[in-house]
Amino acid sequence: MARTRYTASEAAIPLGALPAAALRAVLQEGYSRRDFGRDVLAGLVVGIVALPLAMALAIGVGVAPQHGLATAIIAGFVVALLGGSRMQVSGPTAAFIVILAPIHTKFGMAGLLISGLLGGAILVVMGILRLGRLIQFIPHPVTTGFTAGIATVIATLQIKDLCGLELAGNPEHYLERVYAMFEARNTFSLGELLIGVTTLALLVVLPRFTRRVPAPLVALPLSVLVSWVLTRLLPEFEPATIANRFQTTVAGSVIHGIPQLPPLPILPWHTPGPEGTTFTLGLTELRLLLSGAFAIAILGAIESLLSAVVADGMARTKHDPDSELISLGVGNLIVPFFGGIPATGAIARTATNVRAGARSPIAAMTHAVTVLAAVLALAPLLGYVPMSALAALLLLVAWNMSDAKHFVHTMRVAPKSDVAVLLTCYVLTVGLDMVVGVSVGMVLAALLFMRRMAEVTQARLAAGTHPDVLGTLPPGVAVYEISGPLFFGAAQKAMAALQLVEDRTKAVVLLLDEVHAMDATGLVALESALEPLRKNRCLAILSGVREQPMALLKKARLDQREGVVFSTNAREAVAVAGRHVGGEPAPAPTPLTPPAAAPPAQHR
Repeated sequence: MARTRYTASEAAIPLGALPAAALRAVLQEGYSRRDFGRDVLAGLVVGIVALPLAMALAIGVGVAPQHGLATAIIAGFVVALLGGSRMQVSGPTAAFIVILAPIHTKFGMAGLLISGLLGGAILVVMGILRLGRLIQFIPHPVTTGFTAGIATVIATLQIKDLCGLELAGNPEHYLERVYAMFEARNTFSLGELLIGVTTLALLVVLPRFTRRVPAPLVALPLSVLVSWVLTRLLPEFEPATIANRFQTTVAGSVIHGIPQLPPLPILPWHTPGPEGTTFTLGLTELRLLLSGAFAIAILGAIESLLSAVVADGMARTKHDPDSELISLGVGNLIVPFFGGIPATGAIARTATNVRAGARSPIAAMTHAVTVLAAVLALAPLLGYVPMSALAALLLLVAWNMSDAKHFVHTMRVAPKSDVAVLLTCYVLTVGLDMVVGVSVGMVLAALLFMRRMAEVTQARLAAGTHPDVLGTLPPGVAVYEISGPLFFGAAQKAMAALQLVEDRTKAVVLLLDEVHAMDATGLVALESALEPLRKNRCLAILSGVREQPMALLKKARLDQREGVVFSTNAREAVAVAGRHVGGEPAPAPTPLTPPAAAPPAQHR
């Protein structure tokens, strides 16, 4: 029997029904044992893919790999349980590295966890305020530019572990890190590079032969084998691995690598500050961490909702963005109390989930349980994974994230203004940070939008004749026609034509049935244009006002002003104007009754 897919209606889901919206829909449709079997299988596959990625992404941020694993386990389960997308898989992602790494360097583990906590709170508020659908209004050049910039930063920073460089310090900013790697060029290790290149080659080549077996499941064990061979051939070579890079103290005992334990509850503000110092939480620290929290929330929302859209396209489902934001926020509120870094929807893991045959959020929940089982069973073995192999994995992630072909295609075919926005976002994201890149990109995109709206909005003043009205107009009557939205940027240009009205004109008809939208700037421009007409005792007749502008004009009480009347169509407006010019008194103001939609333009 055909399955009815979960679809979100145009009307917003009631706030109380947002948590677990996708899971509720699945259970209401009917969830069979066969569906459960497919979800479990898909979850196992995604869990295998997520295991090395979670470790590598945590290391990319600068923290121990178990923090990334805690994110995949806790946030991966919670977000799937409460979310609005059937196929979404959440966890640590590469995009967060450029935000989280500087926070960790400056504020330590405590600052990183608290930033994630604050970001989660912001995401919950965004979901409650129904801001999920606003993400779609972020221009494509902005998302393409900052995504490619993030990918560039991630790829560049992997040079350190890929080549075995030993940096003198851990600079906070990207350009300083690049310079520090250049200064450490004499510490280059050919053995580390061989391990990394071998791993990268396997990750690239294996999917071309088969996709049934996740490439990391083959490439990382082979990288351990290559590392072991090199240590036998080169006695002086000692590769950097998870075990000799990271140590954790548990119950007074030092554990090398990943503890063979589930994520344990902690208080984020009791974790170490920068360089292991004691962290003190106060209003000053919260204020400093808020900018990073805001960046975490915005990037998390963008990436998670983009990932949900990808899942919708692949599985022919429809997610609820507000439910997804709330679930993501709750996940990020909980995960810091288990030592996890911020999480968001992961596009690659979500796509793998769909291709593996997932049917519901239970697949993503199974993925979290799979990662937990792997930690409990394989933690000692994971310590042998070379750091250069994980750097190679992140290089591939960065390449896929950059979508270089699409970047070049956009550069080639997009208008010059969009290319300027894209390059600005890219350069600022790489040179400064993502928040600056996105902020400046959005401002540029808004300015370009205003210019385009000004070009789209047309206005003309006809005196004597007008082809759409009754042919010859009565003497002293002018018809002024506006087409296009009266937004900021376009309003002043459109209203400027009213200055051409001659002194002998006694009535002006404003044809507004092609103005479908008006904002406050458009209202002010209209009011400013009507005032000189009133002073010259020139009657203004507004014809065919549409629903949204009518509601705005009523709020401004324009219908109660002297010298302003309304008509439903142009023919009626010209008749009123002719009678006024002929000596009849101006019609008295009549209160409007919005919404008063005008008839179609062809009926004028």
